[in-house]
Order: sequence, then structure tokens, then C-alpha cells
Amino acid sequence: MSEEKPLAKRLEEEGDVAADYLEGLLDIADLDGDIEIGVENDRATLSIEGGDLKDLVGRDGEVLDSLQELSRLAVQTATGERSRLMLDIDGFRANKKSSLAELALKIAEEVKSTGVAVKLEPMNAFERKIIHDTIQNTGLTSESEGEDPDRCVVVLPA
Repeated sequence: MSEEKPLAKRLEEEGDVAADYLEGLLDIADLDGDIEIGVENDRATLSIEGGDLKDLVGRDGEVLDSLQELSRLAVQTATGERSRLMLDIDGFRANKKSSLAELALKIAEEVKSTGVAVKLEPMNAFERKIIHDTIQNTGLTSESEGEDPDRCVVVLPA
């Protein structure tokens, strides 16, 4: 029977494995970037800053999503554990999080004043989670409907 590692130790290991993997990718692509490792909401987080990294983000974060998935696979291969790590490059996710939270607050005000549910545009899981978390803090409720890639959030009146 294997010993279960404490969560903090496991997340630290995930971060280290993913950072090594990403460092290798940056070297291959001959790109400069500083990798910061952290933990947020019981997930390992990695952030790459500096240099010209816009190609690693891609249009609407598509390349970033792929790199995150590859990093998770690298962690799973090394540790045998599924990873939920989050990767941000050049502040893309941080900026996205901020603008989505603003959108959610605006929609919450609209729903509160009209009493009518609002259905948002399709979003990926990361984006939907930000909307749900923000809406929850306003006292309203929200739910996801549809199937990926057309899954979207509906904000419901109280």
C-alpha cells in the first residue's frame, strides 16, 4: 500500500515537474521567460513572464491551453497522478479572469434589475468557473448548459 503524499508536497512536485518540462520547451523554441511556481485553490500554478511570449498564448489562449494540457501530461507521466495545474503566460489568464469577473458583475446587475435570466456566449471550463464563482458572490445562481464547445453559462434571477 503506497503512502499518500501530503497535498502541499504533491503540488510542489507537480510544479517542479511542469516547470522542468516548460523550461525544456522554452529552450527548444529559443524563448526567454521566467517561470514562477505557486499554489492557488489546491492547484499547482505556473506563470511564465518576460520575453516575447505572445506566440505561446496564441489566439484566444489556444496555444496556452495546449501547453497547459501537455504540462499536465508531463506531470502525470512523471508522478502517475492526474494533475489539475494551471498555467498562465504573459498574464493572459490573469487578465482574462479580471475581465470575465467584470462581465459577470455587469450581467448580475442586469439580471437583478430585470428579473430575467441571461445566457452568455459559449466559454471553456476555465472561463465558466470564473463566471460561476463571481455570480455566486452576488447572491444569484448560475448554471452551465449545452455541450462543449458550445457550453455556456446562464445567470438566473434570485
